[in-house]
Amino acid sequence: MKLATYKDGSRDGQLVVVSRDLSTAHYATGIASTLQQVLDDWNFLAPQLEDLYLTLNQGKARHAFPFDPERCMAPLPRAYQWADGSAYLNHVELVRAARNSEVPSSFYTDPLMYQGGSDDFIGPCDPVVCANEAFGIDFEAEIAVITGDVPMQTSADEAIEGVRLVMLANDVSLRNLIPNELAKGFGFFQSKPATAFSPVAITPDELGDAWQGGRVHLTLQSTWNGRKVGMCEAGPEMTFHFGQLIAHICKTRNVRAGSIVGSGTVSNKSVEVKGKPQWPKGYSCIAEKRAIETILDGKPSTEFMKFGDTIRIEMKGKDGESLFGAIEQEIVPLNA
Repeated sequence: MKLATYKDGSRDGQLVVVSRDLSTAHYATGIASTLQQVLDDWNFLAPQLEDLYLTLNQGKARHAFPFDPERCMAPLPRAYQWADGSAYLNHVELVRAARNSEVPSSFYTDPLMYQGGSDDFIGPCDPVVCANEAFGIDFEAEIAVITGDVPMQTSADEAIEGVRLVMLANDVSLRNLIPNELAKGFGFFQSKPATAFSPVAITPDELGDAWQGGRVHLTLQSTWNGRKVGMCEAGPEMTFHFGQLIAHICKTRNVRAGSIVGSGTVSNKSVEVKGKPQWPKGYSCIAEKRAIETILDGKPSTEFMKFGDTIRIEMKGKDGESLFGAIEQEIVPLNA
């Protein structure tokens, strides 16, 4: 099934069920008012939402209305936890190669992860507000999952069963603030502003055979200022699957229903063309493009985002139809 959260003036919005083709929706009134309610009582409430989803897809829901992504908050407007990994090691390799630094061997066996702010997510069509262009504004196209309860010390294979919903993310980064923060040894904070998520979160079964081994085997599309810059394959090169990422979190603690876990920037390796490396799938963040330029030319030439820039992030199924709806955002100054 497909779920979204409509803006209604409250912090947590109003839960709606969305049709498979994203054309219509129906309020979940009478079943649950918020997505967190459903996650807290999944086994009881999810089947009721599935029944409404079936009725909606059959065109028999009496109070259905046209689905409007611009009315959406993030599917889970605020969460108990937002933990973002870096599951695509090619991204790490590129960034490190650009500064002549080797990737530690431990990175290939133990996932990188940081805990981001989860109290103030933004909707898929909300602007990305930034106080200063000089901060180095960057998009990051990712996949994310929302979990149910996962007990401490759950294995990676068992942790996959804790995935309740899948969605897309734009994990906005302020690249020019990152070096000083990392130098302090405590990780990201000011350099990671509010994250945006796709209009719709979907249950893994909606992905069909594209959901395999805790990975989404489909193409993630990134379009910057109307130009398609990334067509990255999300499945094959995901070093750590979502079960491994969740298991990493619950090594020493419980993971509670409503936790969001991100994949990190979706990234694909280069191929050699006439003896030179090329990246035919493009990129899912500007930092990676700049790293490639540094490797090839000795310095980056692509600038970070400016006020007025737009970013669109979307994933289509094998039938060519949008699965999650699109993240479509504009970069705007504070107090614009």
